[in-house]
Amino acid sequence: MSPPGRPKGEFLSAQREGGPTTPPGRPDNELPSAPGSGAARNVPHIALVAGEASGDLLAALVLPELRARLPQAQCAGIAGDRMIAAGCVPWHHVGELSVRGYAEVLRHLPRLLALRRRLIRRLLDWPASVYVGVDAPDFNLGVAARLRAAGVPTVQFVSPAVWAWRPQRIEKIRAAIDHMLLVFPFEQAIFDRAGIRATYVGHPLARTIPLEPDRAAARTRLGLPATAPVVALLPGSRRAEIDSLAPAFFGAVGRLQAADAQLRCVVPVAMPALRPLVERIQRSSGIDAARTMLLDGRSHEALEACDATILAGGTATLEAMLFKRPMVAAYRVPWLTERITLRQAVIPYFSLPNVLLGRFAVPEFLQESVEPLGLARALAHCLAGGPSVQALLHEFAAQHERLRRDTPALTAEAILATLGESDAGLAHRSA
Repeated sequence: MSPPGRPKGEFLSAQREGGPTTPPGRPDNELPSAPGSGAARNVPHIALVAGEASGDLLAALVLPELRARLPQAQCAGIAGDRMIAAGCVPWHHVGELSVRGYAEVLRHLPRLLALRRRLIRRLLDWPASVYVGVDAPDFNLGVAARLRAAGVPTVQFVSPAVWAWRPQRIEKIRAAIDHMLLVFPFEQAIFDRAGIRATYVGHPLARTIPLEPDRAAARTRLGLPATAPVVALLPGSRRAEIDSLAPAFFGAVGRLQAADAQLRCVVPVAMPALRPLVERIQRSSGIDAARTMLLDGRSHEALEACDATILAGGTATLEAMLFKRPMVAAYRVPWLTERITLRQAVIPYFSLPNVLLGRFAVPEFLQESVEPLGLARALAHCLAGGPSVQALLHEFAAQHERLRRDTPALTAEAILATLGESDAGLAHRSA
């Protein structure tokens, strides 16, 4: 997670989950052209770096717009499976980036620093025409600062939550980023006051997720009963968060299943490499396996199909809000991370719906409070769907409207504008 008030994508990611460094079937000699080649001189090179599954999703939504507007461009960097499918060449997979918390960062620091050095060298040799960091600011801002100093224009898609914790990071942003792309409307005033070029582009998920989700159709696709209560269980996309949250999550749903013979549970597993871990925790939890369905990905279908969800804090809480599903949010971080981040927190929430609404509207469980009994009680309240739950869902719908923009087009326009404003970019585009 992120500390309270901070989307989880802002933690430097770094847990190896595997993943190719070139797309299947593509030999290494088909990677973007070497410096000095004709292609390198004439073709714009757009570098994109995501740090985890949520950034992979955001970048993948923008890539088709970039390629439609600049079809000759080559896109490469650190990519996940969705970015690869959308045409980004992965020099590294997002699974290579993933720690949560300061203690894990320290353990992986030598490898991460070496990866960053190799990436910067490769981007300068390629050379990158523009650098686009997608979330993961702890990694991306350092890379962007080095590239900007070398004359490469830099864009950051998704701002660090300076409004939630460590507000002094605004100065690091000023030094590293030419153009910040904002996904929340209230962020614009912060960057305007700081004198940093920024554009509110809306949140791409608000356009991807329908304003009126179709629960019945999603249940049909997943083979779930039309009328049984369904809980979506999303324990995170990193091994460490699953280890810390999934036992309590399964325990909570197991308690509810014991009281309701019809209750079903659907569990989207973020990456295939994580499935054995989730299966092991499921077996040891005692939850009814016959009424529990593990999915390979498909988190949006799970959220659309469910009546309520229990999930790890971060982007998933925003997705649940956009699907208008009542939720219980939880997170645990290592002790050292908790001590450091709590001292620097500006607001008391960690789930994005509460950040947007400015109050504890969604129940949050943090650290020692993440235990099955308390989670089960909060989840039962969500499933009951009383007047307070219905009122909250109406607020979710209003937030969806506010966040809904043509984000892929606005983001692509901003990236290409930044590219075109640089001497290198103009040379590439006129060639």
